[in-house]
Amino acid sequence: MTVRHRRFGTPLELGAAAAAEIAAGIAGSRAAGRPYLLGCPGGRTPKPIYAELGRICDRDGIDCSGVVLVMMDDYLDPDSATPEPVSRDAHNSCRRFAEQEIRLVINRGLPAWRAVAGESVWFPDPLDPPAYDGRIADAGGVDVFIAASGASDGHVAFCGPESDLDGASAIVELAPSTRADNLVTFPEFASVGEVPTHGVSVGLGTIRSLSRSVWLVLHGADKAESLRRVLAAAGHDPAWPATFIHECPGAVVWSDAGAERGGAP
Repeated sequence: MTVRHRRFGTPLELGAAAAAEIAAGIAGSRAAGRPYLLGCPGGRTPKPIYAELGRICDRDGIDCSGVVLVMMDDYLDPDSATPEPVSRDAHNSCRRFAEQEIRLVINRGLPAWRAVAGESVWFPDPLDPPAYDGRIADAGGVDVFIAASGASDGHVAFCGPESDLDGASAIVELAPSTRADNLVTFPEFASVGEVPTHGVSVGLGTIRSLSRSVWLVLHGADKAESLRRVLAAAGHDPAWPATFIHECPGAVVWSDAGAERGGAP
């Protein structure tokens, strides 16, 4: 598939352009009487998009009550006898992140009747992960799935190197490189030993097969290697999961000058 590459000077410029497209899609879906499903990673990468999306929806009076946030993953509690997410109070809870850093950010300034509802934040259920794919399909699929890439191994969600390109949502064991990357995402971890070893995650196939468009967002010098490898690839390279973008519908790579320069002055 053809992958578009959109370049921006800064993460803020990237976030403004991406958010404007998403806001237009939300308004169009509302006019058509259908929900708008936005696939969301946690972490630092998409924060400029979420912040600008909230500003645009407030400014333009966009109704977000039909928006569904389709979250990628969450850590599993290593002390639980049955698979369950870490506590919402945990610093590394993706559910906590989704509420505080995504839903409330988008809703900032919106009246309750135009806001993203709390029940419209979806996560895969660790007791039945494949059901998540069915839920997404039954809702009509994801309009835009934002994807990010691990800096050291190209992981997408919790899908590390050698993940199945057609994989569905599942409980996965995090690769050591992915756990090391997560020390930056969640700086309250004192060491890699504190990062949970397992999580529940969408699969690369979940994103590919259930999305109308997939955006891989890479900004900052630490994402330079991922950008280089993605742009150099002719297709999916299992050693670097983010290259799956070459096999996705409506594929767009979004990058900034920092990622293109890397460590260069």
